[in-house]
Parts: sequence; structure tokens; C-alpha cells
Amino acid sequence: MLNVKIKKLYAIDPKSWEHPADKAALSMVQQLKGLDELAKKLISAATERGLRLEVLASNVKVSANQFPRLNTLMNDIVETFDWNYRPELYVCQNPMFNAGALGVEKPFITINSSLLRHFDEAELKAILAHEMGHIMSGHSLYKTLIWYLSNISLSFIPMGELLKSAVWAALMEWNRKSELSCDRAELLAVQDETPSYNILMKMAGAEDLSQVNLNDFFAQAEEYESQKTVLDSVHKIFGQMKLSHPYPVVRLGELKSWASSGAYESILNGDYLRRGMEGEKPGEEMKQGYQYYKEEFKKSDDPIVKVINSVGEGIEKAAGNLEEKIREIFKL
Repeated sequence: MLNVKIKKLYAIDPKSWEHPADKAALSMVQQLKGLDELAKKLISAATERGLRLEVLASNVKVSANQFPRLNTLMNDIVETFDWNYRPELYVCQNPMFNAGALGVEKPFITINSSLLRHFDEAELKAILAHEMGHIMSGHSLYKTLIWYLSNISLSFIPMGELLKSAVWAALMEWNRKSELSCDRAELLAVQDETPSYNILMKMAGAEDLSQVNLNDFFAQAEEYESQKTVLDSVHKIFGQMKLSHPYPVVRLGELKSWASSGAYESILNGDYLRRGMEGEKPGEEMKQGYQYYKEEFKKSDDPIVKVINSVGEGIEKAAGNLEEKIREIFKL
């Protein structure tokens, strides 16, 4: 049952909820040489129109008469975020659990039909709000670029395939971090943590929630985080590199941490950045992201992270004690 007492977040700026790692990764992507040229060549008004026409031709456009409940949920989300643009929504015939936001000038949302069969109303609202978060944060530009890069050849651009390879890793790292921001957006729209946690359990394989236990799933997330040998760290890094989204247990832990930090409650109480207010400049956002990683590194007892942190401290202090620190960490 949906919470009918949803607080409207007047003029809320998406920077209010964006994850520091998302901001840092996006700042790095935006500094990649050649990315703007690549984006301009791939995403023009004509190609975006073609993409929308393809979606219009092969999916069901949600309206007051087609999937009316989804239509109402979408309207409610736009109202809660006090946003002046209501994106078009399409239902796509697809067995995969996924949804997406594409487009630049007029971004739109697609939601796979399988979600309608396996997720309840509150969960569907959270999924739609997640995609709305991508649009509000301006993620749909780079989401669209990722879609094009994964579906076409760049042989028509000099050194295009080389450029594609160089850009792809950075884009995918940002893409994973952007999901952490939009998990927060969905929580703010639904204003109930349970649907978001249920979504992640279902994404992990628990289609029948009667067969699982949320507390046990939290414990599973903690167990994953507790695996901190050097080999575990290597597996974690390389395991996620091939993914478009972070692991469900990683997202669960990140969202639970934010929800219990006080930041979520503060936003619901009206303490947030409003659109038009002076926010962080791009350089400040990168600095904020760097500071976030630095603090996370300091708190971590992961051996690889400790080495990285030691390297950073060594550079900052111009100290020559890195070898001793590594020996101490690995008990050499």
C-alpha cells in the first residue's frame, strides 16, 4: 500500500541527494578529451528523434488510457519533485528486470513489461522515480551515449574504436555510481525504505519475498563487505567492472547507510538545496568527491584500499615511509 501522505519537495535540486562518488566520477568523465566531440557526432536532434520514433513504434506509450496506473504514478513523482517536465513513459516487451532513461532534449523513460508482473505498486513507483532521478540529474545524456556506444560501430570517426575503448571504462564507472544517486531519488519519491529494499532483493533473485528475510539480506550485505583479503578486493574490483549496475548488496548497504545518516530525514523536513540557489561549481564537486573517497579510504580496513590511502598520504606529505606501511598492512 502506498503512503498517501507524501511530502512535496518544492523546487528540490537533484544535487541535494546526489552521491559524492557519482559527482566525482561524472566530473572525471566530463574532462575526457574527445568526449564532447563524440557525443555531438552521435547524439544530434536527428538521431534522438530517430531513437524516440523507434521506441514509439515498438513499445506501448503510457497514458490515461494505456497503463493508467503507471501514468498516475509518473504524475505523482513529477509532482513530488516539483519538476516542470513530465517525461513520456513507455512499456517495453522484455523479460529482463530493467528500466531506463534516454534522450537529451526530451528525455523519456522505458520500463520492461516483466517488472509489471513481479513488482507491486510501491516498487513500481520507486523504479519510475529512480529513472526520473537520472533525468533530473542530467544523466540521460551520458546514458544515451552509452546506449549508442553499445549498439553501433565508430569506424566512421578517425580512431573511433580506440576512442570508444578509452571512453567506455570511464563511462561505465560513472554509470555504476549514478545508480547510487538515483536509489536515493526513489526513496525520496516513495518516502518508505521497504520498497527499495524489496526491489534489490528481487533483483538478486528473490522474486517470492515470502522465501527471504530482509534482516538476513542486510547480514548478507555485511558479509560481502567484511571479505577484505587482498584477493577478495581484487575480485570485487574486477567483478564489478563488467557490470552496468553495482551489486544489489552494495546498493542495499549504500542506501541503508544514507537513509540512517540523517540526510534523508533532513530533506523530508525541508532542509535541502533548491533549484536556482548557489550550488557547488564543477571544480568543487570534484573536490567534494575526492574528499569523500579520501574519508572512505581512511575508514576502510580493506588491504588494497589501505595501500591506495598510504600512497595518497605519502604523496601529500612527501614522506618516504610507504614501504613500511605496506609491510605493516600485509604483515611482511
